[in-house]
Amino acid sequence: MSLRLLSCVAVILLAACASHEPVPVEDRTAAIASAATPARAAVDPVVVPPGYYLVKKGDTLYGIALDHGHSYRDLAAWNNLEDPNRILVGQQLRVASPDSADPVVEVRPVTGPVAVESRPVVTAAAAVVEDSLVREPKGGKQPYSEEVLARLRQPEPMQRVAVVPAPAEKAIEKPAVAVNEETVWAWPSAGKLLAGFSEGSNKGVDLAGKPGDPVLAAGSGKVVYAGTGLRGYGKLVIVKHDATFLSAYAHNSQILVKEGQSVTRGQKIAEVGSSDADQPKLHFEIRRQGKPVDPTQYLPKR
Repeated sequence: MSLRLLSCVAVILLAACASHEPVPVEDRTAAIASAATPARAAVDPVVVPPGYYLVKKGDTLYGIALDHGHSYRDLAAWNNLEDPNRILVGQQLRVASPDSADPVVEVRPVTGPVAVESRPVVTAAAAVVEDSLVREPKGGKQPYSEEVLARLRQPEPMQRVAVVPAPAEKAIEKPAVAVNEETVWAWPSAGKLLAGFSEGSNKGVDLAGKPGDPVLAAGSGKVVYAGTGLRGYGKLVIVKHDATFLSAYAHNSQILVKEGQSVTRGQKIAEVGSSDADQPKLHFEIRRQGKPVDPTQYLPKR
């Protein structure tokens, strides 16, 4: 009986002395810190300097040039692009002429107090009255007498002179709105108006026409683009009239001019078509410094 008891005690003691491996502890400090800290932007925003444009997905050099009022050839030259069809997303393109840098205005601080001359305020009416009074000059030395003394004590007579007011300046009449004193605009086709200008949806006007109807230059200038490189415009012609204005003629069936060619107002430059459009029509735009404007504000009234 005692032997069995001793055996049980020995087994319990051996079990208590046995070594146990420590339980692994998971360190969650890093995970909690990363969850509490918001993720930072991986890339800092790109700062585009004035006169440059950041290329976005879907952009073409032709569209960028049109939106900034330049020839795509000028943009290619300013940016040393050998292939106008190859521009990269995120690329910064110069869209202003290198020769059109704004002059630097030097501002000098005031280094000391400026002397200000103060004069009494004289109203215009007082000035006129003062100028209209001519005072007699006093005489020279006279022998003393009661008569002379009495005369000198009298107020000096004043002679009034008629004052003729200066004629009022004529108001300079200026023309209501001088859109462009050099370019005389004409309608590019005889078709009726299908859709008017809208800044949100239509950058120009749509004119009805039949395939083959003539498309005329709305003003004299130089063809800076003739092709199909602008999505949504079909066969397109762009004419540069001066440093301010461009005109665009879209959806043509046939283009009759070449890039670099000079055209005159009323000259046939294309034929009406339905390229990249749902029906035969002419889409016509006027761009002022690249920004679309309402052509009906420039064209003669019908």
